[in-house]
Amino acid sequence: MAGMVPEQIGNLKNLEYLSLGHNNLVGPIPPAIFNTSTLQVISLVLNQLSGSLPLNLGLWLPNLEQLLLGSNQFVGSFPKSISNASKLTVLDLSYNYFSGSIPGTLGNLRSLKKLNLEVNNLASSDMGFLSSLTNCRDLELLGFDNNKLIGGELPASVGNFSDSLQSFYAAGCNIQGSIPTEFGNLSRLMAINISDNKLTGTVPTTIGGLKELQSLSLSDNKLEGWIPSELCDLSKLAFLYLTNNKLSGSIPSCLGNLVSLRQLLLGSNMFSSSLPSTLTGLNYLLILNLSSNSLSGPLPIDIGKWKVVTSMDLSNNQFSSEIPMGIANLEDLAYFSLSNNRITGFIPESFGALLSLDSLDLSGNNLSGEIPRSLEKLQYLKYFNVSFNRLQGEIPNGGPFKNYSIESFKGNDALCGAAQFHVPSCKTKLHRNSKARIKLIMYVALPVAATILGLALIIIILRSRKKKETLPTQQDLLPLGMWRQFSYHVLYQSTDGFGDSRLLGSGSYGSVYKGTLPDEMTFAVKVFKLEFKEAFKSFDVECEVLRNTRHRNLIKIISMCSNNLDFKALVLEFMPNGSLDKWLHSNNHFLDVLQRLNILIDVAYALEYLHHGHTTPVVHCDLKPSNVLLDEDMVAHLSDFGIAKLLCGEDSMIQTMTLATIGYMAPEYGSEGIVSTKGDVYSFGILMMETVMRKKPTDEMFAEEMNLRSLVQETLPSMVHQNGDTKLWSSVRRKHLADNNCALSILLVALECSVEIPDERLDMKQVVTNLEKIKVNLLKDIE
Repeated sequence: MAGMVPEQIGNLKNLEYLSLGHNNLVGPIPPAIFNTSTLQVISLVLNQLSGSLPLNLGLWLPNLEQLLLGSNQFVGSFPKSISNASKLTVLDLSYNYFSGSIPGTLGNLRSLKKLNLEVNNLASSDMGFLSSLTNCRDLELLGFDNNKLIGGELPASVGNFSDSLQSFYAAGCNIQGSIPTEFGNLSRLMAINISDNKLTGTVPTTIGGLKELQSLSLSDNKLEGWIPSELCDLSKLAFLYLTNNKLSGSIPSCLGNLVSLRQLLLGSNMFSSSLPSTLTGLNYLLILNLSSNSLSGPLPIDIGKWKVVTSMDLSNNQFSSEIPMGIANLEDLAYFSLSNNRITGFIPESFGALLSLDSLDLSGNNLSGEIPRSLEKLQYLKYFNVSFNRLQGEIPNGGPFKNYSIESFKGNDALCGAAQFHVPSCKTKLHRNSKARIKLIMYVALPVAATILGLALIIIILRSRKKKETLPTQQDLLPLGMWRQFSYHVLYQSTDGFGDSRLLGSGSYGSVYKGTLPDEMTFAVKVFKLEFKEAFKSFDVECEVLRNTRHRNLIKIISMCSNNLDFKALVLEFMPNGSLDKWLHSNNHFLDVLQRLNILIDVAYALEYLHHGHTTPVVHCDLKPSNVLLDEDMVAHLSDFGIAKLLCGEDSMIQTMTLATIGYMAPEYGSEGIVSTKGDVYSFGILMMETVMRKKPTDEMFAEEMNLRSLVQETLPSMVHQNGDTKLWSSVRRKHLADNNCALSILLVALECSVEIPDERLDMKQVVTNLEKIKVNLLKDIE
């Protein structure tokens, strides 16, 4: 159902139940509806209704029991008169844009059971409304999370809430002070979420008395001290989130008694000592995150007891044992990270049995031996990193290894393998009895193999006709990341109705929004502007490219949403550090020389993969800083393939009428519409110059014959000091010289990339090699 709510509904006599939720209704609610005294239920959730609510909202609704207006676009002040609707049991105003103070008169709603005000712009600096709500003796759910304007401290009066209270949600509200010990009085509480605030002090021991508690989320605060052993008395606890605080000490061994635990997240704290062996008693654990602490000692030898675990992050600690063989029992494991520890020994061959694995990070350890070929069987393994170990031997090149680059293996000097990995080729060794083996192969093995091959071919030909009816569909061939489905309503709700507050950026054919789901999953949603015909083609091209490319420096697609001609969107991984453009041209951000070089190397590897490492070469066509996105670790990811071109067959170039961005496109692109991989190389050269100089190619200083490239070319010896980014240079002379030499070297490569004649430009393999050499020299100079 679409359109506006009919005015005539307000004229219906004896109307008791009005439910128009989960539609596409727009506009304001007819005021007459709020004058219908017989109404008991008003449910308009999940629409696109707007406007404000009348100031006398509760005065003429004496029989109203439920008011459900969540997930709309209402604005204006909180309707204080709602406190007059004395029979109200459920009030849901969540996911709107209400502002102003939460009134302290809500306690007049003595029958209230559920109050949901989450995701608005509400304020209450003194938290007075909480004390008022202690009068609601039937209150079961209280949620006001993600109202950034609330602030203040939680009062001790929270302990006076009704014994009926089961859920308390106050995440993301700028709450300060300590957690009241009085929470321990609420004996029927099942869920507490006060994460993402500014809470200090310790975790109250009184929480251990909440015997019904199933979920405790205190992440992203400033809590200190130890995990109280009293938490081990919470026998029904399934979710314990304490990440990103300042908690210290050892992890209590008694946590292993919480057999109901499904998710244990203790990352980014200051925990020390060894990992309690009792934790392997958590047989139903699904997610374990102990990353970024100071944990040491061996990994649990009976790690295989976590048989249903799907995600395990033990990175950035000081674990020092070998990888237990029991890892093979974790058949559902999809994400596993042991990076930056002191792990020794070999990579177990049994990793090949983890068929669900899509991310494996063993980098930054002391692993030795060879990379097991059994890993070639892991068809869903999208991310793999064993860099900076002591591995040797040949890098496997089958299965998912076809999609990896040197980034996955660097820092292992004894590795050899295919050219794509930029390591030495492997030397074959002749054995002492090689002649005898050759004769055996010639006179025995070859005839036998020929016979078997002949029989196999006959069988294959006979069966091929039958298999035509069971060929895999396009859905079957989609990568694993595409399997999660997102409906329009889910995307609409997760982005606050594609609101301006969630807008990350906008381009010619689409706008990108930040989306967040209740399970804390964050992603980016690119919504295409279908009023432009070109947007349909842009959507199809971007889907085609992202579906068929996998590289750590390319933006990853999670899913898509397409309702024929009405709505098309891509769900992409979220990049929390924004674009390179923001970091280069904002006074609030700064990148040093090494960071800029690392970003350029990341982009270079992405382009090398697109041009040379993919079955069908892909030309990006619109390379610029705003299309280079940075994740939480400042790793660069190339995005926006809306005008990309695929060079099919033997084509090394094609022609197009689609225009790229002025200032970055190659001369042959702008004049003749010629698209080739050499055009991307030219754009990358301009990108390198802009990254070093912090000057856009469209800067006002460039006019007539002068442009960014000619400026670099004509004044290269002195320009770094005179015209470059003065914020770039260190005051320490040695580092100053190192930075200076590095920047000059980058600019020289940039000039070789951006020469006018395409055939005289470097290719991306050469660019990657040159930039890696520049990085090696820089690191030597600053040691």
